[in-house]
Amino acid sequence: MQSQATYNYKVVRQFAIMTVVWGIVGMLVGVIAAAQLVWPELNFAEWFHFGRLRPLHTNAVIFAFGGCALFATSYYVVQRTGHTTLFAPGLAQFTFWGWQLVIVLAAISLPLGFTQGKEYAELEWPIDLLIAVVWVSYAIVFFGTVAKRRTSHIYVANWFFGAFILTVALLHIVNSMAIPVSLTKSYSAYAGVQDAMIQWWYGHNAVGFFLTAGFLGMMYYFVPKQAERPVYSYRLSVVHFWALIFTYMWAGPHHLHYTALPDWTQSVGMVFSLILLAPSWGGMINGIMTLSGAWHKLRTDPILKFLITSLSFYGMSTFEGPMMSVKTVNALSHYTDWTVGHVHSGALGWVAMVSIGSIYYLLPRMYGKTEMYSTKLITTHFWVATIGVVLYIASMWIAGVMQGLMWRATNPDGTLTYSFVESVKASYPFWSIRLLGGVLFLGGMLIMFYNMLKTISGHQAYDAPVVAPAAAHA
Repeated sequence: MQSQATYNYKVVRQFAIMTVVWGIVGMLVGVIAAAQLVWPELNFAEWFHFGRLRPLHTNAVIFAFGGCALFATSYYVVQRTGHTTLFAPGLAQFTFWGWQLVIVLAAISLPLGFTQGKEYAELEWPIDLLIAVVWVSYAIVFFGTVAKRRTSHIYVANWFFGAFILTVALLHIVNSMAIPVSLTKSYSAYAGVQDAMIQWWYGHNAVGFFLTAGFLGMMYYFVPKQAERPVYSYRLSVVHFWALIFTYMWAGPHHLHYTALPDWTQSVGMVFSLILLAPSWGGMINGIMTLSGAWHKLRTDPILKFLITSLSFYGMSTFEGPMMSVKTVNALSHYTDWTVGHVHSGALGWVAMVSIGSIYYLLPRMYGKTEMYSTKLITTHFWVATIGVVLYIASMWIAGVMQGLMWRATNPDGTLTYSFVESVKASYPFWSIRLLGGVLFLGGMLIMFYNMLKTISGHQAYDAPVVAPAAAHA
């Protein structure tokens, strides 16, 4: 008699644990960078300077923390919804170790000043090549698993994961085209306005696909699972998918308002950003309405609190983004801390919250358990994190609007009312509040790390048996 096949949880376990580890590292660097703005004397060494740590922070939080969460959840969801094991398990292991190597190389090279100077694409060409190899391997494992599924249907979460994988490959490879001059230095294959245009086509779609589509895949699986309710509207989820995929690609130029980019291109970016509000809110409504008939669960289920709060922040961020893309609003907000607040309402409120909720769901199941070591600690984590996010983004909104108004204020004779350093001085109290918000969010991640250790210590790794499609729900 043949032994029953089991789901490949090993690589899911590895990525889930590293999600928490890299989350702490990335957010710690963010807290240090925030502290450097409050106390400039903390910029005591070239490799420890704000200009070196800031790209390390963004890369660690987006690609190390967010990336590991996406690998872990997509590998889990594609197996469970397809009732099959991972395709090419050896290649899946390569994606884990390859991705950790990318992260370590980033942590070494960025503080040393090796950078291409492109937002979210700072890493130099040898690391870019490694990323491309790992990502293509990821695509082979994911789509190979989809192809060998034992169900006729491809669940909507896999559509979002698949779109995110394909699009990030395209974005990364095109934007990273460079001419190497040494092992640690290269120059972009593009020049001037074209380079800026391609960079923000990449940069905004890194937000649109890496930080939105991938995490929507997470949302479409873990919200219904944790709520124990079907998705509110499957038809809406499909409309949401195609509308988002077709529209997001065109929104990048809104990062380049009032620059050398042709005016019509800026307008196209603005129009598509405004259109994006509809599919974004369609997804948010679909996720939140999945709780119809199960709202009472929020009283006692902190994982559901994380997931539903993340959807609220997603809705808020995807209203704020289109609004900030309007040229008249952008004239005030551009280059100010308002943009920083907007980014973190998405990154902490949406991406981190949905990741944390999903990992809390995953971790115990990787060890044959149904829940984490302490539900009370998850609740504590939720409130600490939520208060941290609110302090962070509210302080940045106020600071940003104030900065924009101060910079554009003029005297009757046309001279500027305030010097730049006066706007910096006025921002100090809000930077202190931002630091407090960041410390609270980091504290929440440390609580999660402790809870994770207590959950997995003394328990053997567990690989659940693959169940025939007719006999089980994913």
